[in-house]
Order: sequence, then structure tokens, then C-alpha cells
Amino acid sequence: MTTPDPSKPLTAAAVLERCDELASHSSLPDGLIERVYLSPEHAAVNALAAGWMRDAGMATWQDAAGNQCGRLEGATPGLPALLLGSHLDTVPSAGRYDGILGVLTAIAVVERINADGRSLPFALEVVAFGDEEGTRFGTALLGSRALAGTWLDAWWELTDEAGTTLHDAFVAFGLDPAAVTAAARTSNDFVGYLETHIEQGPVLEENDLPLGIVSSIAGARRFQITITGKAGHSGTPWTHRRDALAGASEAIVAIERLARDADLIATVGHLEVFPDAVNVIAGRAEFSLDLRGRFDADRDAAWQRIEALLEEICSTRGLHVAVHQTHAAPAAHCSDRLRGVIAAGIRAADRSDDGPAPLELLSMAGHDAMAVAHLTEIGMLFVRCAGGVSHHPDESVTEPDVASALDAFEAAVLALADGHTLQDPA
Repeated sequence: MTTPDPSKPLTAAAVLERCDELASHSSLPDGLIERVYLSPEHAAVNALAAGWMRDAGMATWQDAAGNQCGRLEGATPGLPALLLGSHLDTVPSAGRYDGILGVLTAIAVVERINADGRSLPFALEVVAFGDEEGTRFGTALLGSRALAGTWLDAWWELTDEAGTTLHDAFVAFGLDPAAVTAAARTSNDFVGYLETHIEQGPVLEENDLPLGIVSSIAGARRFQITITGKAGHSGTPWTHRRDALAGASEAIVAIERLARDADLIATVGHLEVFPDAVNVIAGRAEFSLDLRGRFDADRDAAWQRIEALLEEICSTRGLHVAVHQTHAAPAAHCSDRLRGVIAAGIRAADRSDDGPAPLELLSMAGHDAMAVAHLTEIGMLFVRCAGGVSHHPDESVTEPDVASALDAFEAAVLALADGHTLQDPA
């Protein structure tokens, strides 16, 4: 086991330098970032993370789904673990902190605690999930779903843009598809899960706060919607047109209006038309829909209204609509206990025991914590990001805010340890 120098705790500046180093591993040119599941870039950042985990004193392994893991034993070997982590994959043209900051914060906190020599009543494990975003195969949370034991065999036939199946990508990465269930953990393995993440929203900045507590994570459903009409010459009279793109456009605007009225978030991030020629009526239009809400029942009721609306628009226009759901994740509540230790961590970082209560806020973005909630209680610390910008190269955090996050996250882990005994399995 490597013992870090206690006189040189890992600083916020060092964490940000590591973020920059990971950003250099990308499939895109010109400094843009894209790093997808089971790619050479994925392998490269796993290797870097594994090295940093070992430097922090952890034993390391890559699990059967390609997640990079590390473990620091507690007061006695074999104790259940407090799981810390986030993800290392990205969206196309990404920023360098979404997910990545959470992994590196977790490693840094384990290094600090190990350097202090404190024995905890639980082990510490760090996981760098391989696929949270779903960029390559269209289904998100593959890494954390594998750890949670909720992997679906139907996913093996998913394909990327090059036509490579998830099954074949596993093999090419050096993984055995038949062994993916070995990545699954049980609820007895963990005492909880804590994740640090940039907010991906403007609330902390608007309140002039560096840190906040996530109360819950909105549930999400994703769909691929195909509207089919009839391609034809652009000179075709109005009465004879069956324009799939016009129908899709009407549907997209109607979806936005319905979601606003229902206090939900609906995003159409992908639109493709066929045959895609300037003087040809579109015969087919395909678009994605990402639908999110605070409460699953409200989100699902809104989807029923959207589905009926799609049918009505297409019937009126002489079109056909087909819908395929590509992802579903229920809303996830962050436990009172872990929200409490995060609050204690923020107060410790602020050195303000008698100050106002730390801000709690809903996360409209999805996170690996949603999948891990199938196994154990979850808690999340949010870090302010400039302008609330995320999933974009302009994603930005400050060194002082990262320093506060490191202090708060470490204090949260120690607060949990203070309220936990070797005899307490919770």
C-alpha cells in the first residue's frame, strides 16, 4: 500500500490539474472532449484513475463492466464500504468537470483520510463509472446499472453509430459479456453512496453559494420518435403533401408547450430527416425526447398526453408515428441521513456552525446515484459551476469552490463515521 505524504494533502489545484490531464484523452480534435464507453480513451482514463487510487492507498480493480474501482479497508478488513464516486465518460464536445470532478474529489478525500491514519468503522471504495451519459449506445447509466445488478440482456444488441454492438464492444475492450453480472454488488456491501458533482444549473450561483445539498434527482424517460410520411417533389401541392418534418416540427413545439404547462423539462436534442434534400419533402423524421420531472407520476402522465398529441398531429396530417423508449430511470430521493452528513460537511468547510442551513435543491440532471439507489441510500454534494453551464466546453468551476468541496466532502465522510459503529450494519 502506498502511503501518501501527510504534509502534502491533495489540493484543489492538484485536482483541477488532473481534470485537465483527463481532458486530454479525447476522440475529438482541436481540444474538444468526447470520451465514450469502451473506447481507447475510456481505457486510458481508467488507467490514470487506477494509478491515482493506488497513490491514495487503495487496492484497485476494473470490474466486469469496465468501471474502475478502488478500496481502502476500514478498522478491520472486509467491512461494508461507503461508496464514493461518479463517472469518467462524457457527452460530445463536453466540459471537463461533469462526472470527472466527482471521481477526483473522491480519490482526493480517500487520500486525505488515509494520510491522517484514521481508522473508520467502514471501508472506503471509489468507483469511476464507465458510462453515465449513454453517448455511445443511447442508453445511460450502463456502468452504474451493472454495479447495481440491474443490467438488462436486451442491451447487448444496442449499436453505436458505426454499427458495433454493445456485445462486440465488450469483447474488443477485453471484457467478457457472459461475466457482466460479476460487476453486481449487494446491499450488504455498502453503508451508503456519496457523490460530488457540479450543479449543472444556476441556483448556487444565483444564491452566491459554492456548495449545496441535493434533495432528490428527477426521474427521466427517453424516447426515439419516428414520424413517417411520403417523400416527394418540393413542388407538390399542399393538399397532397405528407410532410414528416412539418409534422415533427409541430409535435416538438407542442411538446415544449405541454411540458412547460406541467412544470416538467422536455428536451429534443436530436433530429434527423430523410432523404434530407433541399428540394424533397421529408418522408421520414426521427427525433429524440428526454422527459424529466420531480415526480414520476407527473412525468408519466405528461408522457401519456404527449403520446396522444403525437397521434392526433399525425392523424390530421396523414402521417404515422412510432415510439421506442430507450431509457427510464425513476426519481431518486437522497436519504435524510446522508443529506445530514453533507450539511455537516458544508458547515465544517464554512466553519460556521451557527450560520444558515445549507441550501437544498433538486437535481434535474440524471446521475449514477439514481442507479446506485437500487442498492443503498444516496447523498449528493453540488458544486457551483459558472452560469450553470454544463455539457459544453465552457463548463467551469473555481479553485476556491473545489477547495470547499474537498473539505466538505471529507468532513461529510468523517461525520458519517462519527455516527457509525462496527456493530451498526446501517
